[in-house]
Amino acid sequence: MTRDLHQKINPDHLKRNAYLYVRQSTMRQVLSNTESTKRQYQLREKALALGWKSEQIKIIDCDQAKSGAHMIDRNGFKELMTEVSMGKAGLVMGLEVSRLARNNADWHRLLEICAFSKTLILDQDGLYDTTSFNDRLLLGLKGAMSEAELHVLRGRLLQGILNKARRGELKIPLPSGFEYDELNRVVLSRDSRIRQVFKQFFAAFKRLGSATAVTKEFRREEIEMPHYSRTGPKSNQVIWGDLTHSQTLRILHNPRYAGAFSYGKTRSRKDPEGRVHHEKLPMKEWTALVRDAHPGYITWEDYEENERRLQENAATYGKNNPKTPPREGPALLQGIVICGICGKRMTVRYHKRRGKLTPDYICQRDKIEQAQTRECQHIPGSNIDKAIAKILVSMVNESNIDTALAVHDELQSRLEQADQIRQQQVARARYEVDLARRRYTQVDPEKRYVAEVLEAEWNEKLRLLDDAQTAYEKARDRDQQLLSEDQKNKLQSLATDFADTWNIPDMHHRDRKRIVRLLVEDVTLIKGDPTTAHIRFKGGKSTTLTIPLPQQAYKTWQTSPEVVTQVDMLLDEYTFNPIASILNKQGLRSGKGKPFNITMIGNICRDYNLKTRFDRLREKGLFTVKEMAVKLNTCTTTVKVWRRNGWLIGHAYNDRKECLFEDQGTERSIKYQRVKPFKQPKLGITPDHTKEVQYAT
Repeated sequence: MTRDLHQKINPDHLKRNAYLYVRQSTMRQVLSNTESTKRQYQLREKALALGWKSEQIKIIDCDQAKSGAHMIDRNGFKELMTEVSMGKAGLVMGLEVSRLARNNADWHRLLEICAFSKTLILDQDGLYDTTSFNDRLLLGLKGAMSEAELHVLRGRLLQGILNKARRGELKIPLPSGFEYDELNRVVLSRDSRIRQVFKQFFAAFKRLGSATAVTKEFRREEIEMPHYSRTGPKSNQVIWGDLTHSQTLRILHNPRYAGAFSYGKTRSRKDPEGRVHHEKLPMKEWTALVRDAHPGYITWEDYEENERRLQENAATYGKNNPKTPPREGPALLQGIVICGICGKRMTVRYHKRRGKLTPDYICQRDKIEQAQTRECQHIPGSNIDKAIAKILVSMVNESNIDTALAVHDELQSRLEQADQIRQQQVARARYEVDLARRRYTQVDPEKRYVAEVLEAEWNEKLRLLDDAQTAYEKARDRDQQLLSEDQKNKLQSLATDFADTWNIPDMHHRDRKRIVRLLVEDVTLIKGDPTTAHIRFKGGKSTTLTIPLPQQAYKTWQTSPEVVTQVDMLLDEYTFNPIASILNKQGLRSGKGKPFNITMIGNICRDYNLKTRFDRLREKGLFTVKEMAVKLNTCTTTVKVWRRNGWLIGHAYNDRKECLFEDQGTERSIKYQRVKPFKQPKLGITPDHTKEVQYAT
């Protein structure tokens, strides 16, 4: 054997280095299976015996505690491959083929590179020349057997795990709220505070129906949630902290809380770069699902209902999820309205009308997918929402007494539960303060370094107790304000008229939509004049409504007929400015809700063809200023002076004080006369004599 070994070694091999590759698969093997490590290092003596010098032997052992199933993260194996490919290696040593690689692809790649560089391979069975067909065949068989061995070992371990999992007896880490007893049976946590918090959690989701709403409520009420620390110095200890949205979803999706054991909910695969990707599987593809395996916080039916509600609340939707969760907008039928022509789900579009958002229900799926020029249906939604709300209010009023009392009792119970949880938080903080105090008082006074640490811990616990007590008092005061006598009376009033509750201005749009979804399955719309709405309620009952289309926008801006009639009447006595003042004093407003002014009154007269005040006065026989001057044989200035002095009666026909005059007769009694030189008028007429002016008495 020794002669055969030396026949395969030539001087060129001895000029290059010999590389010893040392590896153990896990850290446990590194710490406990030390004999295998010693045997691997002893291969160095074989290299010395074959003629390599001590300084030529390089040991690569940086891949300890790493699996040989792949080359990812094995920097030592990569270094070995680099040295061999560059022709620096004359010999590669490994105790077994499995130490070098457990993967045929990596093993044959090493063999191929060794053959190109004429590198020898040494294991515990002998020396192999990679350029020899027989040696390469033998090494290939060893690599295949090594990979098969790994598969068999994994298969045996996995089958044992799967058999225990199918029986629900596999011991795996438990979520918070559960623990193992002395007989390794799963039981609810022995901590009453933990049990109460989880009961409050599932009751809150049953009431609110949203993971985000539950998270916000727990943070608002300052209720902490427990979870286990899996790593670090506090491993396997319960840590209390604020509830997060991801934690809420993990709890709701975990069947453990329904008393069911589950295994194999995900499938993992590796990409060519060695990264592991996890894929969630549907429930029917889980490896094991054992119901009623241990006590739970909810029933299996509650768990399935929670899964259904979470699926409906999902932001993404498709054929299996036709509804969308309630959003912020005021559209009452958002997510549950169906086109009565094509049968597809309609979307919502908002526009502002008089400063408020008004919904429109639009069927535009074909327009988007097929690049059509117009939507299938575009229906204004304000009148539809009002009609649906009216029906729901009338339905709820039939049993609103029981509903209001149930809401009151549930609210009272929820606040009491939250108060008990906060009391337990304060009690736990007080217990930790007492424990820190006892530790400090029992320490030896001479050990000052220990006493200082315990004193600092005592002060920290006192600070935490003060924070917990302050938070408890604030929350208690807030709850007392919530259940004041006045608000209790308001809750009792729910039993008399649910419509008042529905029309509360501060009520969130999401809450109204949730009420609608509790009663209505979907609504099918067909546009027309009137619009037809087929309402399908929960339980199968249906009804049909005919709803008139809302007025066009410009019609809602028009002035009411009553205002136009009153303006027409006031024009007999007043001009535009007094008319606007009279209408504003009466509380009347324009079509857009604005107070009247001169311009608006003029627009009303023009738009509705109202007879002007000038025409009205002319019909009564009144004269213009020029006509009156000719009639009195004087000038226009004199006519205006006489009107100001009250000797002529004038009626203003606009807001510039321009008047029409009444005719007081051509025969006038002369009470007194006064001869006055006639001044040259502005029109350029030059009389050559004086004129007697008669003044009317």
